[in-house]
Amino acid sequence: MDDILRGLGHLALGSRLKRLGEQLQADTQHVLDALDAGLPSGQHPFLATLDALGPLTIGDLAQALGVSQPGVTRTVGRLIERGLVEARPGPEDQRQKIVSLTAAGRHLVATAKSDIWPRIDAAVAELCAGLDGPLLAQLAAIEDRLAAEPLHKRVARRREARP
Repeated sequence: MDDILRGLGHLALGSRLKRLGEQLQADTQHVLDALDAGLPSGQHPFLATLDALGPLTIGDLAQALGVSQPGVTRTVGRLIERGLVEARPGPEDQRQKIVSLTAAGRHLVATAKSDIWPRIDAAVAELCAGLDGPLLAQLAAIEDRLAAEPLHKRVARRREARP
């Protein structure tokens, strides 16, 4: 079947980027399930941000990630339920919540940073290697490469090839 989004060119750029992002997240989820099968791939950037920047307010976390504050509030709630972060009232404003990693969250991040995240990063770098030319041509190349070998299979292949 013809790829209608591809055929629409620049008109459907946002839809193509969203589709590609969803595919990358789904493939990444296969890899991340080895670490914590219940933790969605989209929540890892929250943990990485808290690891890199330390405790943050909900607003600062939203700003650091470039996402909406209501979305951050929902995700933080889910991470609290999993015991990976905690939220405490701010010292000057009790309505403000300061979010930080728990011991379990720090452990998960340490494991991810040492083993899982670098493998995903390397597979995505391989996927994007050598791209050149107009943006739509690069998107088509990435889509074609993923169709030939999904990201999670690239990660597995690279892991198996390691000495």
